[in-house]
Amino acid sequence: MILKTFGWSFAVTAGGLALAGVLWGWKGLAIVGILSILEISLSFDNAVINAGILRKMNAFWQKIFLTIGILIAVFGMRLVFPVVIVAITAKLGPIEAVDLAINDKEKYEHLVTAAHPSIAAFGGMFLLMIFLDFIFEDRDIRWLGWLERPLSKLGKLETFSVVVALAVLLISATTFATDVAHGGGDKSSTVLLAGVAGLMTYLIVGGVSEFFENKLEEDDEDDEDEDGADEKKPAETAQAKGGERGSSGATVVGLAGKAAFFMFLYLEVIDASFSFDGVIGAFAITNDIFEMALGLGIGAMYIRSLTVYLVRQGTLDDYVYLEHGAHYAIGALAAILLVTIKYEINEVITGLVGVALIGASYWSSVVRNRRAGHGGGAGSEEKTEVTSGV
Repeated sequence: MILKTFGWSFAVTAGGLALAGVLWGWKGLAIVGILSILEISLSFDNAVINAGILRKMNAFWQKIFLTIGILIAVFGMRLVFPVVIVAITAKLGPIEAVDLAINDKEKYEHLVTAAHPSIAAFGGMFLLMIFLDFIFEDRDIRWLGWLERPLSKLGKLETFSVVVALAVLLISATTFATDVAHGGGDKSSTVLLAGVAGLMTYLIVGGVSEFFENKLEEDDEDDEDEDGADEKKPAETAQAKGGERGSSGATVVGLAGKAAFFMFLYLEVIDASFSFDGVIGAFAITNDIFEMALGLGIGAMYIRSLTVYLVRQGTLDDYVYLEHGAHYAIGALAAILLVTIKYEINEVITGLVGVALIGASYWSSVVRNRRAGHGGGAGSEEKTEVTSGV
């Protein structure tokens, strides 16, 4: 299972490190290795979030996520995206921006760093919305019941998460965007525009994917009502829509078609938001875009493989608080991104916060499973509210 899931990641790691050694010597090999570890530590919570979404999709779209998705993640976000940011902020043509990245690395680093406030505002608001929509949702299983219970009541107010996010953006723009550490000067208008863009991106991509997901579920319910007397029909209908038959014989429907496509886009935007701090943090190690892309790309491969591993192993069903911990880590990352508009925060701190929250949620899940009298398999549906007692 490990080799099957992580095989490509191991192969890419070996090939990538060998290539780094040939092109840049031992120093380049060390830099690429460090960048890979940095990316994995910063994005572990990304894998948990991705797994929660990916398990809703059928096998075909899971493969798309692992093939086209990884190309977008490695080459798009780790190599092309920083160059595009420089081209837009410095008002350069694509060829000029690429030439600058290759031949004038110090200026390129300066321009990318100067664009950090808008990058942080966009990514911070997108991730903040993911966190807010999660904690304001009423759910049967709660990790921090004392906190999530009252917040779920507030979430019954329509668009409450949007109001909270806009308030956070306004405070960030007026508090952190004046005399910023990256580039200097007043960036409040830039932060506001980028933050609103991040919020709109979340609402559009997330809203459209949710619309098609709900539509698919309604179609399935209609099919079951029409063909309820025929036991074969529901299974055939589900399989036609991308469903698979589980070990128990029950049909598990995976998202397909438009629903899966927009869910795929949603996954890619999440990955982009997570990659912002990794790309910016990488400049503390190197300003060579090719070393950066190779190192962060290797890390991104492991995040993809880990996502698939979590889905295939049913880890999120066995350890039910993991998804909670990942969302709290997302909330922490969103806050850190907004604070870094003005203040420098070491990437090690960012990574440790995420790992600590996920580690705590994993341990809470283990304790819960032991109390329930089993070492896993907590994925069975529960009708009553469950909390960790934390």
